[in-house]
Amino acid sequence: MLPAAQFAMAAADLHHRTPEFRALYQRVLGQLRTFVGTQNDVVLLTSSGTGAMEASVANLTSPGDRVLVLTAGKFGERWTALAKAFGCQPDVVSAPYGETFSMEAVRAALREDTRAVYMQATETSTGVRHDVRAVAELLRSTGSGAVLVVDAITGLGTTHLDMDAWGVDVLIGGSQKAVMIPPGLAYLAASERAWQRMETTKNPRYYFDLRKERKAASKGESAYTPGVALIAALGAALDYIAAQEGGDLARGRASLVENAETCAAMTRAAVPALGMRLFAPSAPAAAVTAVLPPQGVDSGVIVKELKSRFGAIVTNGQGEMKGQLFRIAHLGFFDPLDTLALLGAIEQVTADSLPASKFALGDALTAAQRVFAERSHAASSTARVEAAMAGR
Repeated sequence: MLPAAQFAMAAADLHHRTPEFRALYQRVLGQLRTFVGTQNDVVLLTSSGTGAMEASVANLTSPGDRVLVLTAGKFGERWTALAKAFGCQPDVVSAPYGETFSMEAVRAALREDTRAVYMQATETSTGVRHDVRAVAELLRSTGSGAVLVVDAITGLGTTHLDMDAWGVDVLIGGSQKAVMIPPGLAYLAASERAWQRMETTKNPRYYFDLRKERKAASKGESAYTPGVALIAALGAALDYIAAQEGGDLARGRASLVENAETCAAMTRAAVPALGMRLFAPSAPAAAVTAVLPPQGVDSGVIVKELKSRFGAIVTNGQGEMKGQLFRIAHLGFFDPLDTLALLGAIEQVTADSLPASKFALGDALTAAQRVFAERSHAASSTARVEAAMAGR
């Protein structure tokens, strides 16, 4: 967790129906628009990210509506469950775990009566990145009336996304990922087309009625009791991101994404040098890298050893993938030096606990260092060119 956010939480003793809180709330909502990269209205919910996912089904569909779910992992499967819970008829395009779906398959599944398309920007359970832009372009090119809803809970701050230019109708984020604060807040930006759709849909909604939140937000309030301390922390985190680029939050967001891309690229280069394999080599995410341990090794061994020996946290696979892979995050307050330290710890665990693995100490770190050096050199060259152009 970001230290500045911890301090903000400790000092957050505001009542939520006061001028002081209204000022904070309006400021944070404005920052979120910049962080998402949109001119659309943003609403903030005191819930986990799944609450925003549920809200985007409850508010945008009616019982019996046909929707299209694009899935390649556990969080994509959650869209299917939510659609069924609200009486929709989900058509599903699925790809094997570790892969992404093809645009041909999406095109074939899209129907004239498809009312909404639900997908992830990155599938955290498998370390896969989906092509949001291509899906949005497909919907536009076919003249589809479906709204496009994207779970970017791990995508925002790790992947370059352009909601307005691409034509994404709803983009969802969460507090515990790239914005570096504890779980408990979800936020989403909605296009005007999505807001208009909400006026005609018939599914029940109460706490997650996004129209209530939009109306309350226009007055600097939330519809119901908000997570005051978390909102203060969110404001501090967004201030921190902006401060990395001289107070420019949009540039700070871009730097945050580049940091994640660099850490992910370093990790991907190191994995083969460890005698292991990438689980999603053809469509890797920058938010998280999924790694297959050596054959016959339970990934839980690596997860437990890293925690007990080094205090390093990586996560096991989810569901049926438990024991088969482990996942390394590249989110938020985690930089290339942290990545090198973690890779060094993995080398030690591999050498001591997996003696049959064929690798040499230092190989993974060398591979990661090369990538870091290459990306740093490229970034420096780009910065010099931009500075020279600005001075003309």
